[in-house]
Amino acid sequence: MITKLHQVIRSFLVDKNNEPSSQDPEKLPLNSKQPVPRPWQQRWFFYLPSLLLSSLLVTGGIIALRQTGSLQFLELVAYDHMVRLNSQPVSDSRLLIVGINEADIKYHQRLPLPDQVIAQVLNQLQRYDPKLIALDIYRDMPYPPGTEALQESLKRENIIVVNELPRSQEKPRVSAPKNIPKHRVGFSDLAIDPDNVVRRTFLYVETPSGKTKEYSFALQTVLNYLDKENNLSFEVAPDHLKINSHQFSRLQKNSGGYILPESETLGWQILVDYRSENIAPVISLNDVIEGNFDPSWVKDKIVLMGVTSPTEKDTFPSPYSATATDNFEMAGVEIHGQIISQLLGTIVDGEQPFWFWPEKGEWLWIGLWALLGGGVVWRSQRLWMLGGNVVILVMGLWGLCFFLFLQSGWVPFVPPLLSFLLSGTGVLAYKTVYQTYHDPLTSLANRRSFERKLQHLNQKKTSHPSELVAVLFIDVNRFKSINDGLGHQAGDYLLIQISQRLLQKIDSRENLGRVGGDEFAIWLKPVTDKQQVIQLAEKLQQVLSQPLFWQGQEIYSTVTIGISFEETGKDFHGSELLRYADIAMHKAKAINSSRPQTFEAGMDTQAVQRWHLETDLRLGIDQKEFQLYYQPIFSLKTGKIAGFEALVRWNSQTRGFVSPGAFIPVAEETGLIVPLGEWILTEACRQIREWHERFPRTPNLIMSVNLSGRQFSQPNLVKQIKGILDAAGIEGDRLKLEITESMMMNNVEEAITLLNRLKELGLRLSIDDFGTGYSSLSYLHRFPVDTLKVDKSFVGRMEEGEDSHKYIQIVRTIISLGHNLSLDVIAEGIETDKQRKILESLSCEYGQGYFFSRPLSYDNAEALLTDENLSEA
Repeated sequence: MITKLHQVIRSFLVDKNNEPSSQDPEKLPLNSKQPVPRPWQQRWFFYLPSLLLSSLLVTGGIIALRQTGSLQFLELVAYDHMVRLNSQPVSDSRLLIVGINEADIKYHQRLPLPDQVIAQVLNQLQRYDPKLIALDIYRDMPYPPGTEALQESLKRENIIVVNELPRSQEKPRVSAPKNIPKHRVGFSDLAIDPDNVVRRTFLYVETPSGKTKEYSFALQTVLNYLDKENNLSFEVAPDHLKINSHQFSRLQKNSGGYILPESETLGWQILVDYRSENIAPVISLNDVIEGNFDPSWVKDKIVLMGVTSPTEKDTFPSPYSATATDNFEMAGVEIHGQIISQLLGTIVDGEQPFWFWPEKGEWLWIGLWALLGGGVVWRSQRLWMLGGNVVILVMGLWGLCFFLFLQSGWVPFVPPLLSFLLSGTGVLAYKTVYQTYHDPLTSLANRRSFERKLQHLNQKKTSHPSELVAVLFIDVNRFKSINDGLGHQAGDYLLIQISQRLLQKIDSRENLGRVGGDEFAIWLKPVTDKQQVIQLAEKLQQVLSQPLFWQGQEIYSTVTIGISFEETGKDFHGSELLRYADIAMHKAKAINSSRPQTFEAGMDTQAVQRWHLETDLRLGIDQKEFQLYYQPIFSLKTGKIAGFEALVRWNSQTRGFVSPGAFIPVAEETGLIVPLGEWILTEACRQIREWHERFPRTPNLIMSVNLSGRQFSQPNLVKQIKGILDAAGIEGDRLKLEITESMMMNNVEEAITLLNRLKELGLRLSIDDFGTGYSSLSYLHRFPVDTLKVDKSFVGRMEEGEDSHKYIQIVRTIISLGHNLSLDVIAEGIETDKQRKILESLSCEYGQGYFFSRPLSYDNAEALLTDENLSEA
């Protein structure tokens, strides 16, 4: 039955002249399975150049800044932090440090210590078979007593001594003790960075002629250690040193985060791998003399001996110094222990030596993060999303650099970080400026930009005064219904597709703009024939009326178009020309025209009048200029009053009586219907309570109130109505809400939920104007309603015209449908006795219309109730 009724009603209500024909334009090919184009996909053409330009400029600037060394300090700070994070609380079991501390110096009352003390310590250590003893103390001259004893002790092959390379002619080198073979002498090898921190060390130097070759103290120690293991080969290449099969890359002036002058990159240098803050066990000089140590600490170990007292000048800041609370600096002998452990770890344990990317690789790395920074800003549509993405990626950059550091790679952190942030800032600035003049969804010109373009046209004078500028103002009908019913994604999809269709029909994107939520505008110049513009507008209406497919469901939408013209030879304001087209569009809507409307003189006056009406309407609500009229609803069987429908009337202080047809649409469009509707509900409930108290003989009297679409979509509607019922002191079944089909069909499931919540208050619910919609029939059995209201358009045609018998059948079907669903039926718009009799014969329960009574004022409605109660008495 439901399907049959659907077909019958549709066949009568569709105008034959509007039926589709073979002459209609073909549907645009759209794939129903195609995903929704996202905003960023629509805007890539505009943002991509800014992204690339910003990335290139920032990358070039950061590289240039880095080459000056301005970023080196920050990069070294980041390097030190990674060193500290990677530090392990372990020591190298191959090493032992004999430190000359403050107590030792006080005990022997001098420094340098006498040769006798040094000899005594060396002899004591030799008793426990160390692999090597590396003496990190300058002994270029005798310090008697005990000079002969020390010379004798230094003859042992397992002792390495230190010297110093000459720094200048004024400051010659500090020599090693006499008669020590060259293979047991190494130069002091520590290099100090500009911030006074030791992060790199010399391993080897060689004069340009190759005649003089010098080994560092740490390297000489390691080479002697390996030689004693019968496992040694050593090669020198221009860019690395090779010990056995392991290469140690030579530190370049731009390795890692360094930008060093040429004078700082002499010799073969490497980074110091600070493995642990305490690389080896440390015992004091007196501990060795007195034998207060475990002999196993010495046997087969490399024993380093040097000054560890912080009061002496043999301590240096290290990467640990920035967070140290005591022992701010690290002794030179301990740093040598770090270097020796590092070299042995690579050669013996197979650990990865430090490596660096080539300079061009670092440039690409910086450029990649510049692109990424711009891309993040490009893709991030919300501020919180942008902030989150930036934090995640900065942490990711740090994590990636630290991960590579754990693999012994020093990859710059600060330059890519700055390129990421600066490139993102550049794209953000462009994006901000771009979105100031463009719609973020469709990438079309926004209203501000569109008006600027129109104004610019005004400045381009033409030699043909007959030429015109035309503006088409396009409004998408039913957009709010689609947006609310199917969701914002469907609404966005509709707007994007409409913009794409419009672009296919006009010459240039420059001519098109999105000037409102569901409004587009087109300017055309030069125009010589107005009729051609009107024909174009009609063609656009045809194209834009073709259905779209959203998630397998067809979306139908139409557009209303207004057109304004202006001669190119006249001065005009772009905003005014656009406003005139807007006014023409609203005129087309007001007269329900399916054709484009052209602006004519006087239309702007109508727009001003409408604005004044809106202003007066607001004032009227504030000053309570409204009152309710009541149209009685009669039982067709008994002829008694069953209830009233509350109808609002406006008697303005300035305008006098204003027709509901004039102010209700304005109230709906502006949202003023919400406070007005609340007042109507409050007044209607108060009135029905008063009549129940005064006329106890009519206990079943019901008050019907029309609910607007704006009210139906209010989040607090149920709470508001409950408050009104409680304030009036009536039960919910005294109030009936009349709701149209279209309101419920915007979102069926949400509508059903809301209707059920209203029913929980005890309210009665009615579907108003039933039969004029095409969508609710399949859902009717799910709607918790009590009444169907037959639209007056059906009732009025039951007794006139050749099709009157068909309308009687339609009304019969609606009544039968209502009864089958246990609903009562009200027919509205009854104007003749014949209509009443037909409805009574069809078993319609209730009716209202001018045949019974026009809408009545409070006094007249009360008089009608009084008469009925007296007649019953």
